[in-house]
Amino acid sequence: MADKRILVVDDEIGALTLIGIMLERGGFEVLKAKDATSALKILEQETPDLIILDVMLPGMDGIELCRRIRKRKETKNTPVLILSARGDAESVVRGMEAGASDYLPKPILHHDLVAKVRQMLKMD
Repeated sequence: MADKRILVVDDEIGALTLIGIMLERGGFEVLKAKDATSALKILEQETPDLIILDVMLPGMDGIELCRRIRKRKETKNTPVLILSARGDAESVVRGMEAGASDYLPKPILHHDLVAKVRQMLKMD
């Protein structure tokens, strides 16, 4: 059933692992990156069905990564979900202006994440 691939970008190994487990249990194939550079390298090889980003990443932050994802022809229409501990209005606005499809605060419950991903992939 894992026909939809999701790239998860988060520098916290615990969060990366947990989000990966949630998505795998939801029936998705998961690609993981610990920073923007790794994510961009993966995107040179793969075109996931959806990308989940954290805002606070080492080096290039998730907002800039989102802008770069939008500039690439292969991923300009790929849904991007920003999942961040920074849930303040300014962060949300910056994320949406960078091209995010949606923005959710961390922590997130398993069923909420899977439901949001399914909705964004129009799988409902």
